[in-house]
Amino acid sequence: MKPFFEGDRYDTPDNTPRYKLDRLMGNGRIYFHTAFFKTIIQSSRLAKKGLYDREAWARSSYKTFQLVEGCGGRFHITGLDYLRQPGPFVFVGNHMSGLETAVMPGIIAPFMPVTFVVKNTILDYPFFGEVVKVTNPIPVGRVNPREDFQIVLREGVKALKEGTSVVIYPQHTRTMVFKPEEFNSMGIKLAKKAGVPVLPVAVKTDFWDYGRYLRDFGPIHRDRPIHIAFGEPFPIQNSKADHQRVIQFIQSCLQTWEQEDGL
Repeated sequence: MKPFFEGDRYDTPDNTPRYKLDRLMGNGRIYFHTAFFKTIIQSSRLAKKGLYDREAWARSSYKTFQLVEGCGGRFHITGLDYLRQPGPFVFVGNHMSGLETAVMPGIIAPFMPVTFVVKNTILDYPFFGEVVKVTNPIPVGRVNPREDFQIVLREGVKALKEGTSVVIYPQHTRTMVFKPEEFNSMGIKLAKKAGVPVLPVAVKTDFWDYGRYLRDFGPIHRDRPIHIAFGEPFPIQNSKADHQRVIQFIQSCLQTWEQEDGL
């Protein structure tokens, strides 16, 4: 499978046009969420037929990536060359919105097999649950931390030994404000147990906000640039220090982006 991105970074071209239907509907969220839901339904149908493989997953994710751009989103992605290094990896990053969940497979999957640690209730979602199930996720309850830790270690090590990278967001839930004290070291411990490198990831995806009544169907902010940064992979040598290394990477990226964007 050929990656959708060449080179070490990607920036949405300034002349990327907005979709006509999105313009006709003003600056709201209706077209974006309608088109996104349509992609989920199409993916669900393929999943039920047993046709939703790694390539189909990457393509549907990239379709969402293009939808974001067509609705005024502007991506700035760095560190893509790190994905070209031999894996597998444990990707450890902050979790800001549903956007990174939607587009990350389109970025990573063309380079390597990958799966995600997800909240188990997602598997029960209409349509979307069917899609997630066939990607062989690692579901956790987020009620019993000790039980979740054992599940991630057991299933994560298994996936990594089979050559599949694991993406884990150590925060309890999505949040627009990064709080280091709520960022646990589960990803670091998984990488150490499996003997694979950690690849830090920082995101700023507040383009896609939370909804008041339906969290996943919030407003979109076309004036907020979208940032994703992949850091250099590194082996675990000192769990505590390496955990802080990931935190510092995320904090540094967020601070830089806030200054650059002036937001």
